[in-house]
Amino acid sequence: MSFSPQSRVWIYQSDRKFTATEETAILNKLATFSSQWKAHGNELLAKAEIRYDYFIILTVDESQAGVTGCSIDSSVRLIKEIEQEYHVDLFNRFNIAYKLGDEVKVQGKEDFETLVNIKQITQDTIVFNNMVQTLADLESKWEVPFKDSWHSTVFSHLL
Repeated sequence: MSFSPQSRVWIYQSDRKFTATEETAILNKLATFSSQWKAHGNELLAKAEIRYDYFIILTVDESQAGVTGCSIDSSVRLIKEIEQEYHVDLFNRFNIAYKLGDEVKVQGKEDFETLVNIKQITQDTIVFNNMVQTLADLESKWEVPFKDSWHSTVFSHLL
């Protein structure tokens, strides 16, 4: 299944790593949802994935049918169910993800700020921009060096 680079994406970042068992169960739930996801009765060309054991990514190619408020609401309900079922926080925008070597780490804003302050997060540390909105941006602007991210603007006073 081929998705347009302009496909819309939504990224939900967990506050902790999913276990392999959780990931399998969540992926099954997401696959069932995305195969039946509709907007005003039109089937959406959608897919769902988990990357790095932390990020749930939903993608919809709107060239077939556009996403509506109701269809977005149904996806948010699903994500909230996953949150409750697995005791994770998927909506906290103050949790910041970054890479330490090949490993993804997630910190609260204050702890992240401390890491920047003590130079454990550098200009070249890879951070995740979960605000990307298209598949093309997911591929090119999701994982970026700290210096090229919105994070550097927010935390610039520490550099």
